[in-house]
Amino acid sequence: MSASSIGMESTGYRVFSGGIWEEKYGYARAVVAGERVIVSGCTATVHGEVRHVGDAYQQSLTALGIALEAVLMGGLTSEDVVMVRYYVVEQRHFDPVGRAINEVFGKVRPACTGVRVAGLVDPRMLVEIEIEALRT
Repeated sequence: MSASSIGMESTGYRVFSGGIWEEKYGYARAVVAGERVIVSGCTATVHGEVRHVGDAYQQSLTALGIALEAVLMGGLTSEDVVMVRYYVVEQRHFDPVGRAINEVFGKVRPACTGVRVAGLVDPRMLVEIEIEALRT
């Protein structure tokens, strides 16, 4: 997934994907703070549509792709990622999400926290992922 496929733009300190929730709830996809890029929670929503309904693994890969595009727009790379936080709605989703995170960050080995939650903004969403990157 490229930045152009999801329409990300950077204002220098803020990165916007044009996602429906960003506008509706008043937040940026990511904030560049000094040497850090802090990425808001990302789901598998692309152009207003939830992708891969029922598949936590594929939703994770899509969310990670969106998050990493924001890191790139903020001037860092996947190798600069130091923290991953993810939220799942069902216990059985921890392993598929963990597998996706390992595939994307296995060599980087960022800190990571996984939490089970009651639900996300759209019931078709199974996972939401935040990441932070730091220029070291």
